Amino acid sequence: MNESPREPSTSEPTFVSQQVSGARRYYLDLNPSEEVALTVACGGVERMTPEYVVSRTQFPFYAIEMVTEGAGKLELDGNTFALQPGVVFAYGPRTRHRIWTDSIHPMRKYYVDIAGQQTERLLGEAGLLDGRPLRVIALHEFVEIFENLDREARSDSEWTPDVCRSLAELLVLKIRQRTVVEGKAMSRAYATYRRVRDEIEENYMDLRTAEDVAAKCDLSPIHVSRLFKRFGGVGAYQFLLRKKMNHAAELLIEERLLVKEVADRLGFSDAFQFSRAFKRVYGIPPKELVKVR
Repeated sequence: MNESPREPSTSEPTFVSQQVSGARRYYLDLNPSEEVALTVACGGVERMTPEYVVSRTQFPFYAIEMVTEGAGKLELDGNTFALQPGVVFAYGPRTRHRIWTDSIHPMRKYYVDIAGQQTERLLGEAGLLDGRPLRVIALHEFVEIFENLDREARSDSEWTPDVCRSLAELLVLKIRQRTVVEGKAMSRAYATYRRVRDEIEENYMDLRTAEDVAAKCDLSPIHVSRLFKRFGGVGAYQFLLRKKMNHAAELLIEERLLVKEVADRLGFSDAFQFSRAFKRVYGIPPKELVKVR
């Protein structure tokens, strides 16, 4: 069956925040039938601007949001929680909520909005409607599901709604599977993992290898490797490389720098080595990204 990209919406719904940069959104069913069991309304990924604040007393759908970068705060029905990578939370049509980002480390988060008669039960069984966020491990597995949702939502196929519904159900099941049940040992190990991850997020431009990361945090490379395998699902170097390549993509697209200039700024020995690293992360060389800017 042939598929072609959907044309992006020319106007955003009023519930969508404009205090974002680099947003990628899709819209499937903004007026779902009351009889439907479960449907995906919309979703996407957004990077918050430093002034990002969203405050709502009602919302048209049930929402699932997951932080992948940065830091912020969440207020659910008057209770405040810290937001950081690996935190997932949900809210319903009548849930008072407020979300704001750390201005120094703006958040990047994925979201999907769903509706239907089974939605409240589905989220409730996963612990997503208990008035508090959850913490999950293996963040890359969730990113893959959210990215699949984005890709499938843009395919012009009669199967698109069914595929997206199945992916939304998979997302909730994965949350149930990967939610961290914290004890003292888990808390200490996760706190160390967060410390190492924060070090990478804040200083990735100055770090070149996983050994550099370990030395900076006064840990052994083996210890760092085990922490990332346990909680991150990817190696410390892979995480460091993706941070660098995310920044590289922003330099190529937003600042319109040349490939060689980006390679120099990120500390690569030459444009060829940078292009190899970029392709390893994104699957395409940087020159292909430059063509579409």
